Amino acid sequence: MFDIGSSELLLIVIVAIVVIGPKDMPRALRTAGRWIGKARRVSAHFRSGIDAMVREAELEEMERKWREQNEAIMKTHGSLGAHDQAVSAEEMAPLTAIPAPPAAEPEKAARESEPQLPLPPP
Repeated sequence: MFDIGSSELLLIVIVAIVVIGPKDMPRALRTAGRWIGKARRVSAHFRSGIDAMVREAELEEMERKWREQNEAIMKTHGSLGAHDQAVSAEEMAPLTAIPAPPAAEPEKAARESEPQLPLPPP
């Protein structure tokens, strides 16, 4: 990442031993490790925020394209005719609107309770 060679790293270690001293070196390394850990966490948090913003932008772009395509399809195919709208309304009716069959004839009630699909218009 920073492209530090082995000779440069050796020079840094020698200078650190001379300046800090061998006695305080473990404490200095722990402190440096904590700082590096904090820097990594901050950069990971920043990166995840940027990734989330990119995903939101892509999602908004996809939704915009979908709306445009949907509008184009609706313009080319037009609205449904009156007969087709009636059939569509029947298909959309909830199944709970069908009255319950009488319990006296279980076989007939079972056959009548099966939903009937509407036939397509001729």
